[in-house]
Amino acid sequence: MRLFSRPLPAALAIGLVAQILFCWRLTTPHVLVFDEVHYVPAARMLRGLVGPVNIEHPLLGKTLIALGMTIFGDGPLGWRALSTVAASAVVTGVFAILWLIFGRVRTASIGAVLTLLNFTVFVQARIAMLDGFMAAFVVTGLAALLWAMRARGAAVWWRWLLGALLLGLAVGTKWTALPYLGLAGATYLIARWRRPDLWPGLHPLVALPLLGGVAMLAYFATFWPAFLYADQPLTFARLLPFQLDMYRQQTQVLPPHTYQSSWWTWPFDWRPVWYFYEPADGAQRGILMLGNPVVMWGGLVAVVAGIAAWVRDGDARTGGVALLWIASVAMWALIPKSLGFYYYYYLSSIWLAMAIAAAFDHWRVRLRYWDEAFLAASAVLFVHFHPILSAAALRGPGSFHGWMWLKSWV
Repeated sequence: MRLFSRPLPAALAIGLVAQILFCWRLTTPHVLVFDEVHYVPAARMLRGLVGPVNIEHPLLGKTLIALGMTIFGDGPLGWRALSTVAASAVVTGVFAILWLIFGRVRTASIGAVLTLLNFTVFVQARIAMLDGFMAAFVVTGLAALLWAMRARGAAVWWRWLLGALLLGLAVGTKWTALPYLGLAGATYLIARWRRPDLWPGLHPLVALPLLGGVAMLAYFATFWPAFLYADQPLTFARLLPFQLDMYRQQTQVLPPHTYQSSWWTWPFDWRPVWYFYEPADGAQRGILMLGNPVVMWGGLVAVVAGIAAWVRDGDARTGGVALLWIASVAMWALIPKSLGFYYYYYLSSIWLAMAIAAAFDHWRVRLRYWDEAFLAASAVLFVHFHPILSAAALRGPGSFHGWMWLKSWV
């Protein structure tokens, strides 16, 4: 057990468990699920360098799906394999962030395990969509920037550059990662103003241009495959106008959708999305993009507690994690999307698990062992809901009613 009291073995153990869990029965169902109908064909076109398709998003996420198909074949395993790796990176990245902020293996482990047990990461791990890759780059990018915070010498620089590179790749997967570049820069300025010994030798006049410049170079580099298309290849003259084309696609007014929801309802787990519910592989199966109610609703209490810890006790670390969640939700009030869907809350659900771990860390003396009880409750619900998260065989078309706590979940 002493081995797992050290951060690296603990993080690797949790990451390995996550990877095994994400891969179990990964190829079920053997048909395209939800937005896989858009991204898998786009990945096929990209793999063959045929021509532009699915131009409303940058290329990197579809490139990674195409890479999975190249390694594992054009089938369910190839479509989804790298999504499992991305989700495991999210789990271990959460561990790294909490360890770097709080320096406690228990706190980091609580946050990582809650991330694993929060249904959203499990569901996104098993589908070929862009959000899982984007989240992995954001989480690991922020972890790298924090890793640079207390480094010395050249390590400060290359870790900072690594963080900038990963955040640039996140934007190259999906534009919704862009606000996190701004948040990272603002957090750096505030933290360094309070404690000039952080990121030693990395002056703001150097750090911020490096952050933005490297991220921008990484972003534009993700378009390289488009220059090799057989039909309508991208050119340097078209690179910037193409960004405007994507913006117009992103902001077009779309017709109403059955599963649309407003951003302010997402924290309440109000309107999840059925990614799949139909007969497949010889049985009725379903995949519901839903958050673990223990984590989602308990996390709201943790956010309030985190702000209280900052205001009352001056705990900027716990308050900062809570503010990260608040900012991640508030940005959707400004993003010009005509329709909203619950899976847009994916990154916020990750920060919510971190907010819970941070709150338990702050009140660890008063709430001793409550974190273990919270984990147990989360695990019980994970097991209970697992059949409609994993496309397990159900008894029949009406089986989903057994899991519908709210009418809005139907």
